[in-house]
Amino acid sequence: MTIPFPFIPRRTIPIATSVVTTVMLLFPPAAVGADAEVPLRSTAEAQGALVSWDEAGQTAIIEKQGHRLLVRVGAHTASLDGKPLPVTGEIHLVQDRTVVPQSVMDAFIQAVNSGTPESRLLGRYILKNPKELGNGIRMSIGSSLTHLPGDPANVFYTTADRGPNGSVQAGQDSRTTFPLPTYTPTIYKVELKDGQVNVLQEIPLKLPKGTDPVTGTDQISGVSNFPGMDETPYDAKGEKQLPYDPYGLDTEGLAYNPQDDTFWLGEEYRPSIVHVKRDGTILERIVPAGEASLFAGAPNVPVKDLLPAVYADRIPNRGIEGVTVTPDGKWLFAVVQSPLGNPDQATGKKSRIMRILQFDLQKMAPVAEYPYVADDAKAYPGLKPSDIVVSDLYALDDHTLLVDERDKYAGDQAKLKRIYKLDLSGATNILGRFDSAASGGKTLEQMTVADLDRRGVVLPSKSLFLDLLKYGYPYEKIEGIAMADDQTLAVANDNDFGIDNTTQTGIPSEIWLFAMGTGH
Repeated sequence: MTIPFPFIPRRTIPIATSVVTTVMLLFPPAAVGADAEVPLRSTAEAQGALVSWDEAGQTAIIEKQGHRLLVRVGAHTASLDGKPLPVTGEIHLVQDRTVVPQSVMDAFIQAVNSGTPESRLLGRYILKNPKELGNGIRMSIGSSLTHLPGDPANVFYTTADRGPNGSVQAGQDSRTTFPLPTYTPTIYKVELKDGQVNVLQEIPLKLPKGTDPVTGTDQISGVSNFPGMDETPYDAKGEKQLPYDPYGLDTEGLAYNPQDDTFWLGEEYRPSIVHVKRDGTILERIVPAGEASLFAGAPNVPVKDLLPAVYADRIPNRGIEGVTVTPDGKWLFAVVQSPLGNPDQATGKKSRIMRILQFDLQKMAPVAEYPYVADDAKAYPGLKPSDIVVSDLYALDDHTLLVDERDKYAGDQAKLKRIYKLDLSGATNILGRFDSAASGGKTLEQMTVADLDRRGVVLPSKSLFLDLLKYGYPYEKIEGIAMADDQTLAVANDNDFGIDNTTQTGIPSEIWLFAMGTGH
């Protein structure tokens, strides 16, 4: 178990360092020198870092802005962002309190301060007067975002999600409503110009053959796939149950493969990744192992169960939220929105460890999986682990990703709206290792950072890329991120069609552009 550990001050001695001007020491002044030992907790907390203690591993964990320092009593090295950090002598206790050389804390603070690039808001673009879809509901964008090579820097592709849906109470039950069940999930090509988002093209998703049972056409719906596995669909008032649609997609992430000029979508129902032609024709759907048989009665789309079986344990409505394809078109990365319900949903809701899957697009097979550790909710007063989710990915190269991490609040209540930069180059591939307690002692979702460290798992290096709250970002759902060029980041919000019975009533769709300068 990882718990905060106390620090009891014994003596106050001023020390001139780059980290703090005064620290609380637990030992005589004679110990002060070129690399004086300092108390870990007070020195770290003076810099606004979160400190916790793993009793089983005798390890202190210090975290700030995605950076992570692990210090184990008795060791001769620490670990900073997954890389060994030499320590003068042995990390030890003084009167049951962990002390470390000043150089260790200096290295941590230097990593925190040097990792964030300069940024500047270039502009906000709003989708004005979106077209009406029916029943007074207007179109939406922002559930994903990508930029195609060769396109102008102000042109992007985006999606809405599965369509207008909300939640109403029926006695003790919360029912998922689909006020426009025949809505077809759509890819939109948009242009940012003169403060507005202009829709240049609509690309509805469609079957390669046959008819969809809900829409009655070759275009699919966004309605739930199967009873007992997905949310039961109801009409707008939550009174009449609607038919299921095995072809329905709850679209979230969007990526482009330059090798074959196609799109890939992430979706939440199974969860799955979906291969789509530029005209919206669905080529194939990739689902967790063992699930292809579910689609025996739905032959119009090829279904392959190539994802790890454990992904079927996603918590409802928290499936594959982000996908990205590397610039060379070789790899697809996908992230689940929150920790899996593995071995149960209660575990998933308490966990902070999510999964990033690496998929070989030539061999059509998963080749790696990396643990993504979300920020500790204790660093944000009022947040629970289940309040923190990941909503999109963007690949800068074959091992560097941008990750959109956020809480579920908006406006003044929001505490976390950040884009992190993730380096996978030194991280441990855990594919298949911690899918069950039988294989790993604990499932990945049951583990702590210290548990992974004891098992020799090196986490991806994580550093802050952009803090949107510094710009007064007002929206709850940052769900689309993309680089328009080497220096320009675009961020889109998902407004859930702005309908009633959601947290997004009346919220507009916007895309913000940021210039990313020194440090990028």
